[in-house]
Amino acid sequence: MTNAANVHNESVVGVKPQSVLLTVLGQYVLGRDVVVSTSSILDALSSLGVGEHATRSALNRMVNGALLTRHRYGRNAYVGLTPRARAILQDGHVRIWRTGAVESNWDGTWTLLSFSFPDSWQRQRHELRARLQWAGFGSLQGGLWISPSSRDVADVLDGIEGADRVRVFYSRAESSMDVPAMLRDAWDIEEIAHRYERFLGRWGGPGQPGPASALGTQLLLVTEWLDVIRQDPRLPLDHLPADWPASPAQQLFRDLHDRLDPVARAEAAERFDLRPTETGHE
Repeated sequence: MTNAANVHNESVVGVKPQSVLLTVLGQYVLGRDVVVSTSSILDALSSLGVGEHATRSALNRMVNGALLTRHRYGRNAYVGLTPRARAILQDGHVRIWRTGAVESNWDGTWTLLSFSFPDSWQRQRHELRARLQWAGFGSLQGGLWISPSSRDVADVLDGIEGADRVRVFYSRAESSMDVPAMLRDAWDIEEIAHRYERFLGRWGGPGQPGPASALGTQLLLVTEWLDVIRQDPRLPLDHLPADWPASPAQQLFRDLHDRLDPVARAEAAERFDLRPTETGHE
């Protein structure tokens, strides 16, 4: 099993409070009509080395960003999920447990998206590019972006100023085309592989479990894994190097998660103060 002590100690320095908060909410609040007390969140993140000020700042940002609602029952403060937060957390759940990190059943279809904005539309161009990168598209050239498989881009373009200037096509590559070279042009293949290799190195090393709790270790595990796969466009396995590390990294994640889960859930039941959502307390 991974050396949990080393992973825990190394992770404290660079852990992002909002990322871990989203993991907590995705693991123990999503899909349940409940709110969770602020004090129990502070306690859980404190065990990972995140200070109270950093956690409260992250909570405030999430409330201001329409991700969380505030509730109060007596003297105790609670937070609950907004529809936007549920959508983000559900997307993460799908990526982890349904979609997975490996695309082995690709049908050869590519989604091509092109756009041309006036030079003065820098903000709109930046927003669209950020949306496309988040959705796993790669920049092939100029205003031409590409993604494997047939993609419904309605969510990507929703609310984008200038969406009417975007053109979407579905196509297949000519048989003699060097697809691996095209992938290297559109995505940083080496960096994607390195993320998986770093995950394998951090979580797959020798050693015995350290003093970090199963709950804390699992929260860090899920947070780091989701960060890795969110930056992976799931490129066709047939066109990637034979030693592509996504599959072994995914197997390691699932093995560790399953091993930690019973104890982590028992700890979560004791640590997190959850109560049913009621109206009139926002």
